[in-house]
Amino acid sequence: MASSAIHCAEDARRLARRRLPWMVFDYIDGSAGAEMGAARNRAALDAMTLRPRILRDVSKRSLVSTVFGKATKLPFGIAPMGMCNLSAPGADLMLARLAARYSVPLGVSTVASTPMEEMIETAQGNAWFQLYFSGDGAGTFKLVDRAKAAGYETLVLTVDVPEVGRRPRELRHGFRMPFRLGPKQFLDFALHPRWSLSTLLHGKPQMANFLMNGYAFDRTESRAKADWETLARLRDKWSGNLVVKGVLDAEDAVALKTAGVDAIQVSSHGSRQLDSAPAPFSALSDIRKSVGDDFPVFYDSGLRSGEDVLKSIAQGADFVFFGRIMQFAIAAEGEAGLQQLWDVLSDEISIAMAQIGVTSVAAV
Repeated sequence: MASSAIHCAEDARRLARRRLPWMVFDYIDGSAGAEMGAARNRAALDAMTLRPRILRDVSKRSLVSTVFGKATKLPFGIAPMGMCNLSAPGADLMLARLAARYSVPLGVSTVASTPMEEMIETAQGNAWFQLYFSGDGAGTFKLVDRAKAAGYETLVLTVDVPEVGRRPRELRHGFRMPFRLGPKQFLDFALHPRWSLSTLLHGKPQMANFLMNGYAFDRTESRAKADWETLARLRDKWSGNLVVKGVLDAEDAVALKTAGVDAIQVSSHGSRQLDSAPAPFSALSDIRKSVGDDFPVFYDSGLRSGEDVLKSIAQGADFVFFGRIMQFAIAAEGEAGLQQLWDVLSDEISIAMAQIGVTSVAAV
């Protein structure tokens, strides 16, 4: 099937669901608890409308934006996602090449399948390193040193995972990293031979940033020791841009601004952490008001279309990030599918801008 089968994000998701093992699809697609948090955020996005305006010359429209003073060709980037190579071999580098082509930031996860050094090189510098604080922090600060040495200028500290959320879909499949194969997993892989053979040929995905002496990462290890002192240590150590991701509370946003971070990212971790958390889209406008107009605010979680991007910007985001739908596109049709979905999202933004009578992202 050609990549032209992807005409919207849901097309990519539908194809990915067919082609991925159940365990892998549910790892990517699933959310915490009963997944009401994901539904609540989607409902909030759907409830917002855009105001159509008529008889305005919108024949020339620009999608360019800026982030930390750098020009980007689009007002959206790629959120950090762990173990992307589960969607297809080489997925991480597909995302990196995409970031390079459009000069947009690529979030490189602590638990990426590809070493951070290779990612930023392939992305031609358009990469931010996402950091988890884990255990006593010794390994965490080793990763900070590596990121600095690799040339990263922006560090994204994720703070909404003091403990990994309970995701029933993962638990039902016995999802673990590295994989532990039992009869159930073996059957799952056998029924999806295209994915299984390709993965076998390229070697099973691994958490590449931990193949270093003195650090054995455990996905289930508590991250609960991170506190405001931890943030202060990181701020002292990191002279580049420091973003704190996973903010849903206006008071926390103000405290982070006071603590000297350079930006915050409003996010519910794709609703993968706390099922009862407020919809991040609903929290966005209050957080924008709390930190003022000039402080950078980014957004991710639940985005499915170009119109979602415009809604997020209208609510106060300076820049937004797509997550799991990128993996769906890769799982569906590889790098061609990723480009197809990227083009769809860009077209959706441009068409919606024409409908609401604006010619630039800033005018939204």
